[in-house]
Amino acid sequence: LEGRCPSRPPRHIFEPMKAERSVMKGLSSLWVLEGVWHLKRDIVHAAGDTHHLTGEVTFYRDDVRLVQDERGTLDIGGQRLTAMRRYIWVEGAGGLDVFFDDMRAFHSVALNVATHSAVHLCDPDRYEVAYDFTDWLNWSACWRVTGPRKDYVMTSHYTPKSDSLAP
Repeated sequence: LEGRCPSRPPRHIFEPMKAERSVMKGLSSLWVLEGVWHLKRDIVHAAGDTHHLTGEVTFYRDDVRLVQDERGTLDIGGQRLTAMRRYIWVEGAGGLDVFFDDMRAFHSVALNVATHSAVHLCDPDRYEVAYDFTDWLNWSACWRVTGPRKDYVMTSHYTPKSDSLAP
């Protein structure tokens, strides 16, 4: 993903944080994500089209799972659409396992590392992700998606919404 996914997004896109948190190296547990996050996403197609999404992501507990609900407004060439997505996160033997909302496996995320890469194959398409937690509480996920009819980079930047995160 080198050269296509920035390791650190520009500082100016983040809203100022109201409370300082300690520096951490990667996700220490599933539950550090719990709370509400601002989401800014850029989708850049190989053909040159760029789309933007702005919204919120809520991570909330559901028994031993953490549910990720995304909701935002996607701007595609001046047309504004509502976008929603749900993922399920659970602690697994090797870290965190991420599932689609119907519990099909998506990918895994290692604990206690500042950056992490994973691949999801959905024949004939390939989804590569690079997570960056080095500037916690500001973090990002950059997806490189390729296939016969897909070729784009989608970068999502997450910042905490006020003091909504779990301690």
